[in-house]
Amino acid sequence: MTPARTDAYKLMTEWTLSDSLRKHMLAVEAAVSAYARKYGEDEERWAVTALLHDFDYEKYPHIGEQGHPYVGVAYLREQGYPEDILTAILGHADFTGVARESLLAKTLYACDEITGLITAAVLVRPDKNIANQTVKSLKKKFKDKAFARGVNREDVRRGAEELGVELWEHIAFVLAAMQDQAETLGLDGKQAATD
Repeated sequence: MTPARTDAYKLMTEWTLSDSLRKHMLAVEAAVSAYARKYGEDEERWAVTALLHDFDYEKYPHIGEQGHPYVGVAYLREQGYPEDILTAILGHADFTGVARESLLAKTLYACDEITGLITAAVLVRPDKNIANQTVKSLKKKFKDKAFARGVNREDVRRGAEELGVELWEHIAFVLAAMQDQAETLGLDGKQAATD
């Protein structure tokens, strides 16, 4: 049985106070859900997985059995979440050693890092509006290793490869998915007016 997205969202917001981390999970949800529609998969199940992939990170940021994502997955298992969701969440972190075998797991991994680069690229724009963000501009940011240093470019490449999608086609797809959720992600330019 697929857990409800509303329940997953509530859990994510209870465990995560950081607005930027919440928006990261919402950005990953936007991209993963768009892929679910593209592939004809269970959109709610994929959305739940994306929403919860980092929900324990703020409380348990350290790596290891007592940290992210192990603590969150153990909690979700106690709550009766399905194993395919838990395996995908474990697989999004290379250090767990959990293989990404399902399409869901591969999609989550492929969408995770790139949403960070896209968000960073939008936030340095004067208009802070993702509607005006282009793939051409993202290519420049992607090549600039000093920009958004926390985004592992190799993970982005590997994610697209594992998913079987050309890198820039994948990035364009994720950008479009995030553009569709601009207001939810706080990337609709309204922040520029308050800065």
